[in-house]
Amino acid sequence: QVQLVESGGGLVQAGGSLRLSCAASGRTFSSYAMGWFRQAPGKEREFVAGISWSGGRTYYADSVKGRFTISRDNAKNTVYLQMNSLKPEDTAVYYCTGGVGGTYDYWGQGTQVTVSS
Repeated sequence: QVQLVESGGGLVQAGGSLRLSCAASGRTFSSYAMGWFRQAPGKEREFVAGISWSGGRTYYADSVKGRFTISRDNAKNTVYLQMNSLKPEDTAVYYCTGGVGGTYDYWGQGTQVTVSS
């Protein structure tokens, strides 16, 4: 069992930056692919970014490519999402997720990101 706890959300002006962190419990963190999703009010949850277990491969939604960077530190059991050049449309609850075998099995409780115009 893996527990995920996000932090780092908050209120920021358009053009600003935030870094989200996701701390994972459990000894098998380094074997999990990890990802970030987000859900805006009235919208479905959507994929934002993903990273392989080793960190060697990363994936991004087109809407955040070039602005967001996902990374991980397996020694600290933590995955990060650096968000730059934030836009009001990035406002959402951001969820950390992890899993193996091509599926995301574990989810955090979410952290709110609000970008003001």
